[in-house]
Amino acid sequence: MTASNEPSPLVEVEALRALLGTPSLRVIDARFDLADADAGRRAFAASRIPGAVYAHLDDDLSDHAKPASEGRHPLPDAKRFAATLARWRITPATPVVVYDGGSGAMAAARAWWLLRWMGLAEVRVLDGGFAAWTAAQAPVDEAPVEAAAFGGHDVVDRDAQGDAWCPGSAPTIDADAVAARDASVVLVDARARERFRGDVEPLDPKAGHIPGAINRPFAENLAAGRFKPRPQLQAEWRALLPEGTASWLFCGSGVTACHNALALVHAGWPMPTLFAPSWSGWVSDPARPVATGD
Repeated sequence: MTASNEPSPLVEVEALRALLGTPSLRVIDARFDLADADAGRRAFAASRIPGAVYAHLDDDLSDHAKPASEGRHPLPDAKRFAATLARWRITPATPVVVYDGGSGAMAAARAWWLLRWMGLAEVRVLDGGFAAWTAAQAPVDEAPVEAAAFGGHDVVDRDAQGDAWCPGSAPTIDADAVAARDASVVLVDARARERFRGDVEPLDPKAGHIPGAINRPFAENLAAGRFKPRPQLQAEWRALLPEGTASWLFCGSGVTACHNALALVHAGWPMPTLFAPSWSGWVSDPARPVATGD
């Protein structure tokens, strides 16, 4: 895979602190807990980076009206997502910073990927998230939250600004393409190793992984809650992606795979391809093959 000249998609606390108050900047809080779907909203209501709006993984960054074949967190409908962005006063020219509680996996990387998929170029993730922000004693807003700061999925005209966006700007593939891939593709699973091996499966009806996939748990992109330095990530990912291969990323539901995409772009690769339905979409068809072990 050829390296990209693209700047890092990460931003440090002090850099974001210096940008606060810039009229065009929008900040998105994507904190989410898979075990408690309202935890992120409560955390946002209690304390947030000044000026932030809240993006809910289930309600704003997914479309659960789609069938099981699209996975547990299906990509949102583009027009509906454009309407949410319009409510947040985000246009295709708006600079955006996204954060979550810390690592970026829940669900800042997903929000970053979706904005890139919609065609927004200037979007970055706060490295270390809200934990790093508060550790640095950066300013927080604890005032009562206005309704407009939450998701716009049920409020705004779905066609708002729809023609200005370019959905599909980040590459995706479906299950048929995964099944038909050739040796030029490295299929990378972002789940924890025990789930990849099929030792445990807490969420989906079958355990294991897509045959031929390799495992790169998203947590291995991190050290002490921050992304590893770019040279270290470059070395680690080069060992997984030989020259001339393409990376197709998946996970359990299409969320933490975006963390691997973020790590790759930070390390200097162009945007990789996402198999958004991921493992949950793959096993929705019982005829599809499943592998276990390393």
